[in-house]
Amino acid sequence: MTKRVLVVEDNELNLKLFCDLLKAHGHETRPVSDGREVIQQAREFSPDLIIMDIHLPHISGFDLILALKADEALAPVPIMAVTAYAGKGDEERIRDAGAEAYVSKPISVVKFIDVVGKLL
Repeated sequence: MTKRVLVVEDNELNLKLFCDLLKAHGHETRPVSDGREVIQQAREFSPDLIIMDIHLPHISGFDLILALKADEALAPVPIMAVTAYAGKGDEERIRDAGAEAYVSKPISVVKFIDVVGKLL
């Protein structure tokens, strides 16, 4: 069964890579490059999984995770955080905000798909 994945990423190459990988594994994707649109897009798309870049312009992925988990309708949707700028304690802070998984960039394709599979 096709799963719906909302992909939040401001880097066009990463956005295309993530969506292409997910589509190749039979998932339907909706790309979102502007963090200010995430809540609305998530409500419209009803994803089974959200892949969230942490460093976005305008609003941080960290703040978006908090907002998604505070929304009654969206709170059950698992979130996989993806970031290139992992500092000490970042993974713990991101998981504490509500992300179920954390993957660092540059991604390992095998690990990325493995984590997606476990969350779905």
